[in-house]
Amino acid sequence: MARSTPHLTVPDLSGKLAVVTGASDGVGQVLAARLAAAGAEVVLPVRNRHKGEATLARIRQQHPGATVSLRDLDLSSLTSVAALGATLRDENRPIHILINNAGVMTPPNRQLTADGFELQFGCNHLGHFALVSQLLPLLRAGHARVTSQISIAANQHAINWDDLNCEKSYDRFRAYSQSKIAFGLFGLELDRRSRAEGWGITSNISHPGIAPTGLLAARPEIGRTKDTAGVRLIRALSRLGVLVGTVETALLPALFAATSPDARGGRCYGPSGFRNLSGAPAEQALYSRLRSEDEARRVWQVSEQLTGASFPTERVGPPH
Repeated sequence: MARSTPHLTVPDLSGKLAVVTGASDGVGQVLAARLAAAGAEVVLPVRNRHKGEATLARIRQQHPGATVSLRDLDLSSLTSVAALGATLRDENRPIHILINNAGVMTPPNRQLTADGFELQFGCNHLGHFALVSQLLPLLRAGHARVTSQISIAANQHAINWDDLNCEKSYDRFRAYSQSKIAFGLFGLELDRRSRAEGWGITSNISHPGIAPTGLLAARPEIGRTKDTAGVRLIRALSRLGVLVGTVETALLPALFAATSPDARGGRCYGPSGFRNLSGAPAEQALYSRLRSEDEARRVWQVSEQLTGASFPTERVGPPH
């Protein structure tokens, strides 16, 4: 018997501008479609223009009249992040929703970004950290809600402060967990700093549970030439409706976190089913690795040093 997808009512987003990273496939693609269906204008920053164009066509077919457009972004390049920031600042339109959804997961061998960072730490965390810095004036102008997509992997392992770049040893799962812990701490610290400095934005975090997305599928560009055994199992369980979710359910926590009037800053949202693997979205207790404000401040400071990104440090007035 086919399972039903939990229903989530999205408020009217007419007049809102939303930016969704990683929207050329998987969870991000369906997220972008749901935002567009609710009336938002949606910007899709993509690395692969061919996949991006296919996504635009699919969204427009599903939702005639949807306003969606592409911009270029490679999160593994701080130059590319800065270029997108400059493009959007030149367009000078307030951003109301930013969903930091893009990610790379468990390359078999250690790889580096264009700036020399371990690929997962560089893309999943540092690239998004720099992007938020670049877009902060527009986020402030839109009193934006920023939702950063983490993973249940943020409840495993730890940040290796002595080897952030995995130069001494590389374990793909530990490196992935580290990137998502750092990203989660950043998302929570962003909310604290916004409240302290008067930036006027709210920031929360979400995770999709487990679903048959492309994260563990064949990705030749990161050295994975075929689907992993893990993704094959997840697909089978998803088809059977056992334990794990679907792409359609996996998007719901981020959609709730980014749009619901009941979602709050500084909180985590995820699936409410067994072991938070699938189900309707709900607020969840923070993973133990995300509770230390000292660790969050350390992540922030190190990220500023590594990326050269800067945020205002003195309280500023409301945007004009």
